[in-house]
Amino acid sequence: MTSHRFFERGTGLSLQEICDLSGAELGPSTDGARRVDGVAALDGAGPSDISFFDNLRYTDLLAGTSAGCVIVSKRSLPLMPEGICVLVARDPARAFALAGRALYPQSLTPAGIGIGLAIGPGAYVDPSAVLEDGVVVEPNAVIGPGVAIGSGTIVGAGAVVGRGCQIGRDCRIGSQVSIQFALLGNRVILHPGVRIGQDGFGYAAGRDGILKVVQIGRVIIQDNVEIGANTTVDRGAIRDTVIGENTKIDNLVQVAHNVRIGRNCLVAGQVALAGSVTIEDGVVIGGQTGVNNHVTVGAGAQIAAISSVAGDVPSGARWGGTPAKPVRDWFREVTWVSEMAKTRRAPGGRNERNDDDA
Repeated sequence: MTSHRFFERGTGLSLQEICDLSGAELGPSTDGARRVDGVAALDGAGPSDISFFDNLRYTDLLAGTSAGCVIVSKRSLPLMPEGICVLVARDPARAFALAGRALYPQSLTPAGIGIGLAIGPGAYVDPSAVLEDGVVVEPNAVIGPGVAIGSGTIVGAGAVVGRGCQIGRDCRIGSQVSIQFALLGNRVILHPGVRIGQDGFGYAAGRDGILKVVQIGRVIIQDNVEIGANTTVDRGAIRDTVIGENTKIDNLVQVAHNVRIGRNCLVAGQVALAGSVTIEDGVVIGGQTGVNNHVTVGAGAQIAAISSVAGDVPSGARWGGTPAKPVRDWFREVTWVSEMAKTRRAPGGRNERNDDDA
C-alpha cells in the first residue's frame, strides 16, 4: 500500500546525539543510546517518537503519553510518568525544534513538485535571462527579460519573475508567486501566492479628484528571509521597501510601500504595516496588529496581538492594546474597566442603571 506520509522517517538519532545538538541533558535512568526517528505531539507519539512538554495545560496528555522520549524543563521532572525516557532542557520547545530539524531536514525548505526537468513543460524563460547551473523552473512559470537567478533556486509552477529582477542562490519561490521590481538575496523562501513589488497605495486627493502617485522604488529582500503564503510586499514609492536578513513573516501580511523591516524580526499573520513604517532589528509583532504610517518600532520591542500602533514604540518595550501602550498600562486599564462594569459605577462615582434594573 502506498504510504500517505509526505515526510519519511530516516535512520533517526540517539538521545545522546539530541543532547549534543540541543544542549539538553539525559534525565534520570535515561539511556543515551536509545534512538528515536520521529517527532509527534504528546497524545500522538509512539515508542520511536520524541515529544516535549512545557505547558501545565497538557499535564493529562503527558501522563498518558506513549512517546519514546519527552523533553521537559527541570521543574517539570516530577510530572513525568514512569517508564518514559526524558531529556531535561532549559527551553524544551527550542530543544524539540532542534531535534525536529535534525530528524526531518527535508522539511525545512519547500520542495519542488519533482518533475525532474530543469525547465518544466509550458515554462517560458526569456533568452536574455541568466540562470546559473542547478536552477529549476517548474511548469508554466515565466522568467522575464534580464532576470538573474542563482544556482539551487527553484521557481515554482505558475510563478512569474518580472523584468530585471534578481534572485540569489538556494531560494524557494512558491507556486503562483509574482515578483517584480525586486532584488532577493540567498536562501529566501516565498511561499505560494506571495506578491512582491506591486504598486503601493499612493494617491494625492484634492478638489480636482484623486491623482495616482508614482511608485518607482524597489523591494530589497535580504538573505534567509521567509515570507508566508499570500503575503504582499509593495515596492517603494521614491525609496525602497526593505526586509532585513533572517526576518520571518507569516501568511496574509501586508507590507506597504517604503516599509523598512530590520534583521531577525518575527511578524505574525494578518499584520498590516502601513507606508513608511520602520521596524528595527529583533522586533516581534503579534497577529492582526496594525501599525500606522511613518511609525518606528524600536529594536527588540514586542507588540501584542490585535493591537493598533499609532505612535513610535521605544526599543525593548512591550506594548499592546488599542491604541497600543505599555503592556502594564494596558492591563491596568482593562482591569479598571472590568471592575467598573462589575460594580456598575460610572467614573464620576454615580451608580449606573440599565434595563435589567428597571
